[in-house]
Amino acid sequence: MRNDYTGNEAAELQAELTKGWSTWYTGSVLSHVSLPEGFGLNLMLMDGQSGDTLERALIGRESFASKEHIIAGPRTYDGSYTELELEWRNIHIRIQSATLKNELYLLITPIKVTQDDSLIIDPGMFWNREGEISIDQNSISGQTRFSTISMYVSGNGTTSDNIKVSLDKAVAISSGESMSKEEVEKMINKAKTNIPDGKSTYKKTPELYNAMQRVLAWNTLYDPINNRAITPVSRNWCVPSGGWVLFEWDTYFAAYMLSLDSKELAYANAIAITKEITDKGFVPNNTQPGIKSLDRSQPPVGAFVVKEIYKNHKEKWLLYELFDDLLKWNRWWADNRDIDGYLSYGTDPYDYGDVYHRSYRGIGKLKGAKWESGLDNSPMYDDVVFDTTIHQMMLADVGLMSLYINECRSLSEIAGVLGKTEIEQELTERAASYSKKLETLWNEEFGLYLNKDLVTGQFSYRLSPTLFYPLLVKVPNQEQATRMMKEHFYNPEEFWGEYIMPSIARNDSAYKDNHYWRGRIWAPMNFLVYLGIRNYELPDAQKDMAEKSKNLLLKSWIGENHVYENYNAETGQGDDAGWSDKFYHWGALLGFIGIMEEGYVASPELPLVDKN
Repeated sequence: MRNDYTGNEAAELQAELTKGWSTWYTGSVLSHVSLPEGFGLNLMLMDGQSGDTLERALIGRESFASKEHIIAGPRTYDGSYTELELEWRNIHIRIQSATLKNELYLLITPIKVTQDDSLIIDPGMFWNREGEISIDQNSISGQTRFSTISMYVSGNGTTSDNIKVSLDKAVAISSGESMSKEEVEKMINKAKTNIPDGKSTYKKTPELYNAMQRVLAWNTLYDPINNRAITPVSRNWCVPSGGWVLFEWDTYFAAYMLSLDSKELAYANAIAITKEITDKGFVPNNTQPGIKSLDRSQPPVGAFVVKEIYKNHKEKWLLYELFDDLLKWNRWWADNRDIDGYLSYGTDPYDYGDVYHRSYRGIGKLKGAKWESGLDNSPMYDDVVFDTTIHQMMLADVGLMSLYINECRSLSEIAGVLGKTEIEQELTERAASYSKKLETLWNEEFGLYLNKDLVTGQFSYRLSPTLFYPLLVKVPNQEQATRMMKEHFYNPEEFWGEYIMPSIARNDSAYKDNHYWRGRIWAPMNFLVYLGIRNYELPDAQKDMAEKSKNLLLKSWIGENHVYENYNAETGQGDDAGWSDKFYHWGALLGFIGIMEEGYVASPELPLVDKN
């Protein structure tokens, strides 16, 4: 029965999420904006020695742009409390914000400043929202179509189009009524009691939780085009992309992590990426304002994540909201990426018109198929034959087949919960069919599943963590799983080491490249292998994966407060090479492993029980 599903739930959810004060604006974590009005304040810094101004600030830009350094402090998901430290030139300040009863309170505290260093408070109407702004001495009025918002600044300053105040002492800002620094500080401290704290809730994994929660919270922003709150991978990726960009498997993984303690954002992100489904029936590799990868998808993990979110929160409306699209996508893989019963990545040519975007250069080419894999420059695909007729790699892909079988089984369970028995059977049979084909990719002599060249019929020995993904779907028996661990996972010439798992085996000629998917460690690979290990009696491997993933994340989180996109497999560093964002949310999957290991997350290997 669908009596509990109206079809309005997603819109109602976003209406609740997209209101009030928060750091909604993509371009700067120093901008505080009220929704739905669009009125906000952009905080800027002026260097007293040079006169230069820091107009925008983002986490993780130490090595480029204006080179500010931000330590991301506590932040609630809804922005009702935020705290960060910022260093730029000779200025070092702490900025705290609180929202109580829809009033904003800001406290800017100097830690180290020099003479004439200043704070500029620049009011504005964001995203071209209608409104009029006036400034009178130390007060600001924003007249919007929804309400009139009054802001007051406590500090010695001058006014014109903005308010400029000295940083020689703390600056307090309040809405609603003028308040002293002490009064604002009281409001800040009151709101601070509500911040998520890993030490009290996740006592066994406090800093893993803090790293995960903060990278997700600080990367949550507002998409004005679709009037929605979303959590993209990183603001640094979003700024040059027109304000936001969603990648498929990245966003689903974010939704999974968010489901731990922000049901609303978990739902919002799972819905956002699923509803980007194309007319052809697949969830695209990426989507951003005016751009969508209409030629390719990405590794399928959506049904699995939605199943796990439902397992945590048991609200069927989410399943009803997403099931039809997830089913279209599931069928699309079998209809469009199957070669003789095997699955391979591809890219479907289409006419993108006269407006060119860099993501278009892979359409219909091997590069586009590599992008569909999500492993862009993986050595696994260096020598693969690309069929220009069907526009697919001629490679039976162990990782893709494993993830797809997992999707079939997950969606089958969801169908069972919704009483869709015929579709449940369809998906169960599809999973069984591909499982049989996956079994043929086991190399008994080598003791591992291997990708297979579909032209020559030969196995490929370019080894990646994706070759362990069959563990996810229990295709190996216990003996095979044990061999995989003993002969390859724990093999120091391949994947074992102080830091694990490298994205290509250590003895591969490309490992030394240490560039993106050529040797560096990626959290989603560790996470998927860890989920697979949980299906077997492999207690040492399970513990080791959790422990080493934890240590890798904390190496840069403790002290730096960075969560990297990828990591050096020799040193554990995240910033030693290019192409590694410093505050990229799926890096926190390294911590999610440890959180799951300690029992704070529902066991993904257990089936859904609810059949009502």
